[in-house]
Amino acid sequence: MKLAMIGFGQAGGKIVDKFVEYDRQRNSDIVRAAVAVNSAKADLLGLENIPKDQRVLIGQSRVKGHGVGADNELGAEIAEEDIDEVQGAIDSIPVHEVDAFLVVSGLGGGTGSGGAPVLAKHLKRIYTEPVYGLGILPGSDEGGIYTLNAARSFQTFVREVDNLLVFDNDAWRKTGESVQGGYDEINQEIVNRFGVLFGAGEVKDGQEVAESVVDSSEIINTLAGGGVSTVGYASEGVEPRQNKSGGLLSRLTGGDEPDDNLDTAHTTNRITSLVRKAALGRLTLPCEIEGAERALLVLAGPPEHLNRKGIERGRKWIEEQTGSMEVRGGDYPIPGAGKVASVILLSGVTNVPRIKELQQVAIEAQDNIEEIREESDSNLENLVNDDEDELESLF
Repeated sequence: MKLAMIGFGQAGGKIVDKFVEYDRQRNSDIVRAAVAVNSAKADLLGLENIPKDQRVLIGQSRVKGHGVGADNELGAEIAEEDIDEVQGAIDSIPVHEVDAFLVVSGLGGGTGSGGAPVLAKHLKRIYTEPVYGLGILPGSDEGGIYTLNAARSFQTFVREVDNLLVFDNDAWRKTGESVQGGYDEINQEIVNRFGVLFGAGEVKDGQEVAESVVDSSEIINTLAGGGVSTVGYASEGVEPRQNKSGGLLSRLTGGDEPDDNLDTAHTTNRITSLVRKAALGRLTLPCEIEGAERALLVLAGPPEHLNRKGIERGRKWIEEQTGSMEVRGGDYPIPGAGKVASVILLSGVTNVPRIKELQQVAIEAQDNIEEIREESDSNLENLVNDDEDELESLF
């Protein structure tokens, strides 16, 4: 699936920057174009892979490159005022070559949580391609203002996009881990999961053709109908076969040549086990999978370790667990890969404890709004001072 990715705010920019690196290293051809938008100049300077002419600094007349200090109302205002500058970068994207837009943002800060929904609404008004969001929820230990921002932004973002894919930091931060180290690892987890999902179906000349093709239309149909989505992932190391094609015929028949050491039953059992682990393990947004409206299963790995029987069994198991009759599935052959990975996209999930918690926070916040605004003003003042020191060290 070919995407135009737009990272809004610090977290969004870093994740899209890592997506570009992932795409380059694996030659997966997912990221057709990448743009970073921020109100903090230092954050844009810190990016390594997004082209400099695709980094857009907004709000210069209001915050002079220092960011908005976790004030997402100001973030939304700045995005509205400078939307033409953002559109200027988007104009260089060959939209006819992309399947969808993906707006990536942390929902706890100010620029991204305020501006990403504004941009999504703008894109949907102008373009016919789907506009998806990838929203990162802050950890509960990051402070009340960030949780409140997430509660507000989530409600707006999910309304403005065709579907909101969510990653919850709270479920992924390790105890005792440094903040920076934790976020670096989390960003890598995000890219690994969504990289396999969006990479499925992008077959180049001479590359192995999937037995059951998962192309962009399968992903788009799974995300159709709006709502919230979560992604599960599980992998297991395998020994790739040397000097053999592992062609489509062998996988159609559910096995390989007699002199191969691969056991078809073992291969099938591995696939079904990985499907269960992906669905019942750590989802990007923990939830009860029962009641998910739609699902998509992708099995990626060396073609000789993939077979129709295992994928079909996995797909039927997801149908039973979710109660959905709209479950798609297929394989993504990667010759020479050292592992088999199962990725499950669950769309239209509703039984999500974290979302209910955020909604409660939004209600309670009305009682102490002044205290929250004082905290936001203090954050802005501290951020301006910190950014001035950092900028002086860069030049």
